[in-house]
Amino acid sequence: MTRAEKDAVVSSIREKIQKSQAVFLTNLVGIPSVDSVRIRKHVREANGHVAITRNTLFARAAEGTYAADLLKDLKGSSAVAFAYEDAAAVAKIVNDAANEFDKIVTIKGGMLGEQKLSTAEVVALAKLPSRNEMLGTLLATFNAPVSAFARVLFAIQEQKEGGAAPAPATENA
Repeated sequence: MTRAEKDAVVSSIREKIQKSQAVFLTNLVGIPSVDSVRIRKHVREANGHVAITRNTLFARAAEGTYAADLLKDLKGSSAVAFAYEDAAAVAKIVNDAANEFDKIVTIKGGMLGEQKLSTAEVVALAKLPSRNEMLGTLLATFNAPVSAFARVLFAIQEQKEGGAAPAPATENA
């Protein structure tokens, strides 16, 4: 790799670090290429990116960024997953890969903003619902009272159309 190519890789990785909300350190070496491509695709669909390069280039790219401590002094094969929007979704994909390829893929740690994460904390983050799941739960919570009110009004309308007298109101004592 020429000096210019190394500089291009370093600047690309630095840009990804600066743009990301979270960074997860793992490895993907040793798994079938089809599975590696599938994992990368899932990360891309979660608005993230997976980078694999030399450890020294990761360290150079991270200098002066929030991920500097995580990416310095790396040993062995390393891959970095960047999460640009939904950190929990990318963590879930990395964790699923680690579970699927138990002895091959490992989670080495991560960064969530300025907060350094241990392996256990990355796994805990992966178990959280994704952003879309949380938004769906919030929407269902907001819609529940409105839906219940609409059902009551519809039931009253059906009673009046059917000729039945509405049920008498009871006093609570």
